[in-house]
Amino acid sequence: MTGRRVLITGVGSYLGTLLAARLEREPGFEAVIGLDTRQPRQPLAGTELIQADIRDPSIAPLIARAEVDTVVHNSIVRQPGPGMSARAMHDINVIGSLQLLSACGQSPSIRAIVIRGSAGIYGAEPHAPQFFDEEMTRMFPLRTRFQRDVAEIENYFETYSRRHPDVTCTMLRYQPAIGSSLATQITRYLSQPACPTYLGFDPRIQLVHEDDALDSLIAAIRRPVRGAVNVAARGTIGLARMIRTAHGARLPIAGPLFGPITGAGRRLGLDSYSDDFRRLLRYGRGVDISRLERELGHRPRYSTVEAVQDWAAA
Repeated sequence: MTGRRVLITGVGSYLGTLLAARLEREPGFEAVIGLDTRQPRQPLAGTELIQADIRDPSIAPLIARAEVDTVVHNSIVRQPGPGMSARAMHDINVIGSLQLLSACGQSPSIRAIVIRGSAGIYGAEPHAPQFFDEEMTRMFPLRTRFQRDVAEIENYFETYSRRHPDVTCTMLRYQPAIGSSLATQITRYLSQPACPTYLGFDPRIQLVHEDDALDSLIAAIRRPVRGAVNVAARGTIGLARMIRTAHGARLPIAGPLFGPITGAGRRLGLDSYSDDFRRLLRYGRGVDISRLERELGHRPRYSTVEAVQDWAAA
């Protein structure tokens, strides 16, 4: 019996490289193929690399020739990096996802697609439920460009899933990740000498430890399920406590001044915040992970408090 054949988009990202390295060592996997314009973060001895842009229609024959049974879509950009415009981010997220699905439709060997999506689709709202479950995406308007991009991506994959009932599409909705090896908005925020907060607000924050982020992807590849699955650590932590745990100091700012002051910090070389991250710092967000535990069979090793403690200790 032949083993599994998996293609990973965005293999040049930190998590993409870790996933490829892990699958190389996992039993039952015959081939791992990585697709990206970037090189992996570390040498990969057993991964075949395809240098291509996910937005390029020429990826279709490349994916078809690889004869993979599973595609892991890991090329969704959460925040534009240096030199990347909001338009380029939109093109990678939306046009790239559309081209990938077009390519998958031309590859009859594919049986599962796992997407590393975002819990940002729920937004961050003052009257949100304590924990969003996977059916609550339409409770509030889509307020940011990234939310609209994620909603569009999810719509494409839902449509594809209906038109290809023989392919299982799993949408993993990740909360922000934290870990000693990561450079994300949350780790950069906690690394600042003073952490700006909204005066009078102490929202509940839920994260996911980097190890659980990877293990959740592995679980979805091994046991794909149809539809969305929330991925997060157990429980939440108050923003003030999170900053104290990270040995930081709070810098309370009145709501109307938060944008101008943090924007001025950007001109001084400090970190900038996306619209989604600013709303998270004001209102917080929690998601229910029952489906992750029950159907994917992954119980996170870290609670949100333990994840922050682990990051602070490192």
